[in-house]
Amino acid sequence: MGKDVIVACDFQSKKLTLDFLELFTGRKPFVKIGMELFYAEGPDIVRELKARGHKIFLDLKLHDIPNTVKKAMAVLSKLDVDITNLHAAGTSAMMKAAIEGLTREDGTRPLLIAVTQLTSTDQESMERDLLIKEPIGDVVIHYAKTAKNAGLDGVVCSPLEAGIVKKACGMDFLTVTPGVRFADGDTGDQKRVMTPAEAKRIGSDYIVVGRPITAASDPVAAYERCVKEFVD
Repeated sequence: MGKDVIVACDFQSKKLTLDFLELFTGRKPFVKIGMELFYAEGPDIVRELKARGHKIFLDLKLHDIPNTVKKAMAVLSKLDVDITNLHAAGTSAMMKAAIEGLTREDGTRPLLIAVTQLTSTDQESMERDLLIKEPIGDVVIHYAKTAKNAGLDGVVCSPLEAGIVKKACGMDFLTVTPGVRFADGDTGDQKRVMTPAEAKRIGSDYIVVGRPITAASDPVAAYERCVKEFVD
């Protein structure tokens, strides 16, 4: 898979999701299904969107003891998503167990990526709430290296860190970056953000874009603007 824009379908229901996606006549955007939609509709929403031809990033951010995550990933592997994820903070043992669970009997599996630090986290909150005193960039790199050594395919990171992750872990190690906003847009609750064009320049493989597209007056035009700035 090459560079792409992943649309974060953070909706409360199947109906809202399908109504939104039906705006994209003739196009099948790569979509992210996160906790809000998955918890509302369950695995059937994944099956529905796959049947309609969408690639899916299932963003559930698993984080638990290794055996629990392994068993959960074994269930998710049956949904035929393209990418799924977990928290790197769960340790290398958890990440290795996740790969074991995610890998099907025929040896295939979705791409598995690890969340380093959420884009709503900044240096101050990381030190105050998590008691992590190292510079946030160093923390992200350490988590990324741990994920790579555990056998994962890449990480979720701020676009601000995509370049240093590539430098530390290699160009084939995927960087999936939320926290992308248009230059003339609102950053909302995101702290570490970039524009689509900046994310492309710094080395992001995929950008995850939610409200700048889903809340736009013309979502299709906003999506096409993202694609033009990031992919074309």
